[in-house]
Order: sequence, then C-alpha cells, then structure tokens
Amino acid sequence: MAEPARTRYARTADGASVAYQVVGDGPLDLVFVPGLVSHVEAFWRDPSIAYFYDRLASFSRLVLFDKRGTGLSDPVHGPQPLEERILDVRAVMDAAGSERAALVGLSEGSAMSAVFAASSPERVSSLVMCGTIVGGPPERHPAGARWQTASAQLLAALDQWGDGITLPLVAPDMGLTTEQAGEIERISASPSMARAIVEMWFQIDLRDVLPAITVPTLVLHREREIFPVEAAQDVASRIPDARLVVMPGDAHAPWTGDTDRYVAEIQEFLTGVREQAVADRVLATVLVTDVVASTERAATLGDVAWRKLIARHDELVRAQLRRFGGKEVKHTGDGFLATFDGPARAIRCASEVVRLAPEQLGVEVRAGVHSGEVELVGDDVRGLAVHIAARVSGHAGAGEVLVSSTVKELVLGSGVGLEPAGTHSLKGVPGEWSLFRAI
Repeated sequence: MAEPARTRYARTADGASVAYQVVGDGPLDLVFVPGLVSHVEAFWRDPSIAYFYDRLASFSRLVLFDKRGTGLSDPVHGPQPLEERILDVRAVMDAAGSERAALVGLSEGSAMSAVFAASSPERVSSLVMCGTIVGGPPERHPAGARWQTASAQLLAALDQWGDGITLPLVAPDMGLTTEQAGEIERISASPSMARAIVEMWFQIDLRDVLPAITVPTLVLHREREIFPVEAAQDVASRIPDARLVVMPGDAHAPWTGDTDRYVAEIQEFLTGVREQAVADRVLATVLVTDVVASTERAATLGDVAWRKLIARHDELVRAQLRRFGGKEVKHTGDGFLATFDGPARAIRCASEVVRLAPEQLGVEVRAGVHSGEVELVGDDVRGLAVHIAARVSGHAGAGEVLVSSTVKELVLGSGVGLEPAGTHSLKGVPGEWSLFRAI
C-alpha cells in the first residue's frame, strides 16, 4: 500500500486553505478531483478507496485534495460558483509543484475538471471525466425522465445525510455497515453543505463549455449507475475527439465494482500502457480491528492528544502481530487489517489487543476474524474474505472479538474458547452467518 505524505495546505488566490496530499513518485502528475465529498485522511481507512488510490499512484504522482467546505479544507457558507471552485485545483497544483497534470474528475469534480481544462489547457495534459452528468433544466436533459428520477432519489437521501443512506446509492458494493457509511458522510461534509453541493451540481449546464475543451479527454461511465448513461454519451459527443467508455456495473464510485478495469482504462488512456493487477489467490485468516467510537474520542481529546494515543495504539497492535505471527497489510487510521496463516493465532492476537487496550490506552477495541481465499496484489490483499472480516468486526461490541463460523470449524481442538453470538446478515454478503465470540 502506498504511504501518503502528510496532509498539507494550499492557499488559494482568495486566501482559502485547501487540504491536499501527494502519493507516489511516478513520471505523470495526476490530480484526482473528488466528487460530492471527500476526506484526504479518513478515506484511506477504507480498503476499497485505499486500493483505488494505490492503483492510481502505481503509475503516477497522485495529488489528492478536499474541496473547500468538505473534509479538512476551510469551511464555507455555501459552494462557490464553478469558476471560483477551480481555484482549488490551481492552488493545489501550485503547492504540489505541478506545472501540468492529468485531471481525473469524479461526479461534480468532473465538472470542475472540465472547466479548468477548457480555461487553462496549458496546465492540463489530459482529462478523464468519471460518472459525469449534464445539469441544467430537466426538460433539456438528454436522459429525460431517468434523470429526474435519479436526481429525486439522491435529493431524498440527502434528507438523512449522516445516517449512511446517501453513500450506498453511489457506492453500493463498498460493503459498509450503515454506521460506517454514516460516519464517512458526517466527517466529509455537513448536511447543509452536502445538499448545497448537490443542488449546485444539478444546476450546472456544461453544454456551452464542453466544445472548448482541446486536451485529450476520456469519459468513463458504468451502464447501470444512478446517473443515466445518456448523460455521459451527451458529454462525450460535445467534446472534440473525446473517447467514451461505458463499462458494466451499477456503482458510480470507481473504487467499487471492477476497480481494476476502471483504473486500467484510465492508465491506458493516460500512459498508453494497460496493466491489470496480477493476483495470487491463497487461503488466509483475516483480522480487522478498530478503536470503538474513535471519532467521538478524537473530538474530545483534540488532534495532538489523539495522534499521540493512536501512535501508542499502533505500537500495541504491532507488538501483538509480531508476537503471534501476523502480517500487517493496512493501517486504517484507527485500526488494522492483518493476515495470519492460522486462525487460532489470529484469535489470540485479537484477544490480547482488546484486553490490553483499556489497560494501556484507556480505549476499547473490537475485532473480527474470518478465514477464506484472498487475492494477493503486491503487499495488499483483497477479495470477499476481506469484506467478510470487516463485516464481522462491525458486529463486534467494545472489547469483543467475533469470528465467523468458518473460523470456528478450523479451530476445533486448538483450545481456543468460543461461544455463540447469534446469526447475522453481513451487508453485501449472501446468506445468514453464525458468529461466535472469543472467550
């Protein structure tokens, strides 16, 4: 997994501060312009988003940032006009030392990218527009009634922003619990800011801007995502020599669904080389841990004290991983994803972590364990087994280690104590799952 540089701040021409990170050291500068919301630090905690960032950084010098009003950037009273919002892109490029970069824009970020490419082609080498839409009056929209249905669905979900209802509409396969999705929404933007961004996005009519784009342009869209494919077709038809690629799937966010195909299309367009991740499949036991109520605790302690606490937490977990033969795969900000070649060691490691955390740190940790086939991609692991372990962890309470029924069968005779913890539905995983509590 690529390690992001620490978060820095760029200063816009009108004096605002925009949070950004630089990841990787490839020959191509690539600026990812986010969609509705983002959080340059917290998004790395989700394995699917981190994997998407890693894939982009594998062939580029990747620049990530939070638009004003979202994530770690300056708050604003409401979203600025689009011509002012592109100041964020310019400021971040200047601060990162990038004179010319490829822009990859998602959703509303694709509109920002398009305007920047049209107005400052000397700063843009190529443009990739992901899941873009054409706004403007509904009666003029190329998708007609389908556009009205999609926009109404999203606006209705925004009424419950922070409850984990909106995110699954655009990223249905992230495998998050409602609680986890809600946390991402809350830390990314306030309810009023999220609604203001969406309402502005729906009003933006790019039709007069698109013909002025002269840089090479790729329009990417999935055929069954929430925003109708007719919008992408219309966008591509208005940009001179633009290439349109419509992929299977129903996920708007590129880090869900077939992420490898999505990134491969971007990489081939920008570099001329198409490299799919090479995966080896092995049986492994996956351990997922996280600090319970981390957001609330961080708010109570403040940034400095929280960072010190997390540093001590990381030392504790890594010490137990070494003790029980685990391999750290990802650090998720307030937790870990690790693999073991035996489930008993994974359970014993998790049990020690949740036992020691209250004594040594004054916080509660929870953990989930599952055994199954995973794909090894470089230093990363992915696959259904990883998602199941994360879901099992999500059902654990404070100071609790839960394991799947698969793990229970594999540890028979090992001396590990387990007791029934009920039958549960794991979001995104078929069937009902019996879970067991380590004792």
